[in-house]
Amino acid sequence: MRLKLLLPSEILIDEPVRKVIAQGQNGSFCLEPRHVDFVSALAPGILQYIDAERREVFVAVDEGILVKCADEVLISAYNAVRGEDLATLKDTVERRFRQLDESERTARSALARLEAGVVRRFTQMQEGH
Repeated sequence: MRLKLLLPSEILIDEPVRKVIAQGQNGSFCLEPRHVDFVSALAPGILQYIDAERREVFVAVDEGILVKCADEVLISAYNAVRGEDLATLKDTVERRFRQLDESERTARSALARLEAGVVRRFTQMQEGH
């Protein structure tokens, strides 16, 4: 079967796989090629799959949707990162979270400056009347 993991900015995975293990809202589940068609909301967690060469691959996935239809497993997620093993995946996820925190702080600071500027202009407009 073919696994595609789609992110807003890229296709992270598009390759043939033998098995997919994912974390749904009610626990983990396994999909193999003869599994019935299936839809599930994914919980944040580790997606695991066995590739065509029988290697185990781990992917940290944010919330998303998984659809298995015929011979294709499609996953749409806001954020995901692939790791060679669980230890490197943990380091990569922690690094990404730190970057997101920093980006969020910068965005909040810019928004606060913007709000302060709008309030200042309204005050100046009221004083002008």
